[in-house]
Amino acid sequence: MAAKPQLEPGLVIAGHGRHVWVETPDGRRLICHPRGKKSQTVVGDRVLWLATEDEGTIEKVEPRRNLFYRQDEIRTKSFAANLDQVLVLIAAEPEFSESQLSRALIAAEAEHIRPIIALNKSDLVEPFGRAWDRMGIYRDMGYQVVPLALKPKSPGAVPTDLDTLLPLMHGKTTLVLGPSGSGKSTLINRLLPDAQVLTNEISTALNSGKHTTTSTSLYWVDPDKTTAVIDSPGFQEFGLNHIEPMHLAGLMPDIKAFAGECKFYNCTHLHEPGCGVLSHMKSADSPQGISANRYKIYSDLFAELSQKRY
Repeated sequence: MAAKPQLEPGLVIAGHGRHVWVETPDGRRLICHPRGKKSQTVVGDRVLWLATEDEGTIEKVEPRRNLFYRQDEIRTKSFAANLDQVLVLIAAEPEFSESQLSRALIAAEAEHIRPIIALNKSDLVEPFGRAWDRMGIYRDMGYQVVPLALKPKSPGAVPTDLDTLLPLMHGKTTLVLGPSGSGKSTLINRLLPDAQVLTNEISTALNSGKHTTTSTSLYWVDPDKTTAVIDSPGFQEFGLNHIEPMHLAGLMPDIKAFAGECKFYNCTHLHEPGCGVLSHMKSADSPQGISANRYKIYSDLFAELSQKRY
């Protein structure tokens, strides 16, 4: 009787359409195809695959620790699985959207993934000063905010070293996320001098023709393959339709801090009497409370999630 084909372990490091690129423990890389009509694999997945000539088929996706994704009315976009942290890169200029930032942080909180915020363009003194002040409430919430100057424009200025950021990424798998204009490509190239070579290699292997970060890819930062960076397409919208509106407060640390003081257990923090959140809105008398801008983000999101279409 013929021996049963042996399943082999692997790590999904890139994907394009129905093809994924899998890396084996000994460093080999090959194209694999999922069984069935719909691909259920994402970058960062640990899989078991079966060899078929010079390629393979994904037979099983191992249980995930987490899955970072966004969801709107039309579709779900999965970024990556089995993450240690998400690095949200924003810039002092052009001015970043605090709503967009908050949505990424909420998505990370929902999956128990540690978020780090990196604020780029510290060489632009006045815009950066304003942006750094805006980040004060996020530092107060316990988020780590790292200043960067990845591509300074000031005459004679040199790019900031990554001494603060690299130790935070060492030994971890980090998804780098950021809107266009934030400097994400520059950061990836600083972390990975051969990033373009690697990108072309992935693009060629997956026969995707050209690569403009339309897909997500995992790169190793160190030769020992203990530190990984996952580069994902820039985002302009970040839907949170997978979040229940009543769970929203628990995913926003400044709202959560006072939600336990509410008179009613099912308080929406919008209009109820005895609401701990509403009673701690920041004012001249209570400068340590919840900022009006953050509360607006909460109330707008609550309304949006309450009108979800199924």
